[in-house]
Amino acid sequence: MVFETDAWKLLLLVGLMTTVVMSLCWAAPRRSVPRSDLYALVLTGVCLYTVGGFALFLHRQALAGLVFAAGIVVCALAVWLSRGVDSEDPPPPDDEHPTEDDPTPPGPDGLHTVDWDQFERAFRDYATRDRARTP
Repeated sequence: MVFETDAWKLLLLVGLMTTVVMSLCWAAPRRSVPRSDLYALVLTGVCLYTVGGFALFLHRQALAGLVFAAGIVVCALAVWLSRGVDSEDPPPPDDEHPTEDDPTPPGPDGLHTVDWDQFERAFRDYATRDRARTP
């Protein structure tokens, strides 16, 4: 009978450990998250820890455990999101080859060179199309 009453604690432990390990081992998100959002997540986690501590003070162990678990999950999410684009991960496949929008290779300083003649032609085409529409 003791095993049945403590089974939820064991499942909660396994779930929380899985959450923490996944936040550290999964590939980082492709886009970084603004720091203000990360601070809000961490603040939410701290608030959940505080509520859990208050529930523990009132001798509500089950409620305290669930609220602590929610705080751990929120903080694990903040850790994963804070990783942004990880330098150890391979680049996305789109970055391997230049796209049609960017056909020029980067110059020696790492910046892309501009084909000014092509720019002038495109600008003149745009300007003549705009004048043709104006009555």
